[in-house]
Amino acid sequence: MLKNKYRPGKVISISSAHFVHDVYSSFLPPILPLLIEKFGISLSVAGLLSLFQRLPSLFSVVVGAYAHRLPWRLIILMAPLVTATAGSLLGVAPGIVVLAILLLTMGISSAVFHVPAPVMIKEYSGPKAGLGMSFYMLGGETARMTGPLLIISAVGWWGLEGTWRLILPAIAATIALAYGIEKKPFEKDAVKNEGEILKWHGVLKKYAGFFGLLTMFLIFRAVMKSSLATFLPVYVGDKGGTLMAGAVSLSILQVAGAVGSFLGGGISDKWGRFNTLLVVSLVSPLLMFMYVYTTGILQISALLMLGLSLYSGTPVLLALVQEQGSAQPALMNAGFTTINFVTSALAVLFTGFMGDVFGLDKTYILAAIIATGSIPVLILLKRKNRVDDSF
Repeated sequence: MLKNKYRPGKVISISSAHFVHDVYSSFLPPILPLLIEKFGISLSVAGLLSLFQRLPSLFSVVVGAYAHRLPWRLIILMAPLVTATAGSLLGVAPGIVVLAILLLTMGISSAVFHVPAPVMIKEYSGPKAGLGMSFYMLGGETARMTGPLLIISAVGWWGLEGTWRLILPAIAATIALAYGIEKKPFEKDAVKNEGEILKWHGVLKKYAGFFGLLTMFLIFRAVMKSSLATFLPVYVGDKGGTLMAGAVSLSILQVAGAVGSFLGGGISDKWGRFNTLLVVSLVSPLLMFMYVYTTGILQISALLMLGLSLYSGTPVLLALVQEQGSAQPALMNAGFTTINFVTSALAVLFTGFMGDVFGLDKTYILAAIIATGSIPVLILLKRKNRVDDSF
């Protein structure tokens, strides 16, 4: 690959695949109120359903360790189609077991997709890694804006059990993407030292300090981010809003998240990774309080700004991980993906339990308080990064 040149067309191709994949992977939260009613489940059980979708991310490190042996182009093309098929069938599921299997299938394809995709983005971005990651995240966040509106509209047109029809546009998108992604062995280009591939456990050990602090940072922020992304439609419904109002609220969050994801990486190229992360870490909890304690225009404004601050940090973290200098960039990304998904899954379980016990109002306030813990961790992460030149 031309590593020293920014190739916007190729970046957009991979970002488009990310968009298609994440449109369908975002179907669960907006229809969660309907599934809760259909199966008569609690928020805790609803959180477990989300866990099934995230569970396969535990194996992202394994995928990353042997990513050089996998067909990256085929993964980028087929994973979105698999996710789309399973996601479109959620409304058809006759019971919790089938629903869990569909979510597990979505999780597997998601875990496999998210390992090579950012590595390909970095290779195509050259010296503009932050900008490339912003485009990549823009695809994902725009998808999570579009997905809720798409699935709720489909429910309105065809009913909950008629959403299987959404598989058809995914097939068309896969065919279109096949013409935009190069037919070459991307996975081999990512291998700098074939001998180090067999020492993946050594790589993880070498970067244990970095990933340990990164995990702590993500844990503190995950409760706030995941509670909104999963239970916002339920929260709006508890406040008297309609199903469409819940979907619109989620889309507002994701619209802002898309903008934040696009701006975050580019800003961090100029401001610095840690400076950008510090700003969003300081602002996000304040905006969460504002969202809970206001109504009307002020609440919508708070939700918009909250989406900007919550999601702008992800491309910055992706760029930071890819810049650590490892000979196994796919494994490094897999480590980040695993940590990100696992912390999100645990946060959803925690939020569901707390929501059942105390209500989502108090849970959201607690989430904002917990999020402030990310600030001292970020300072430690910056010191670690500055002192240890090996990463």
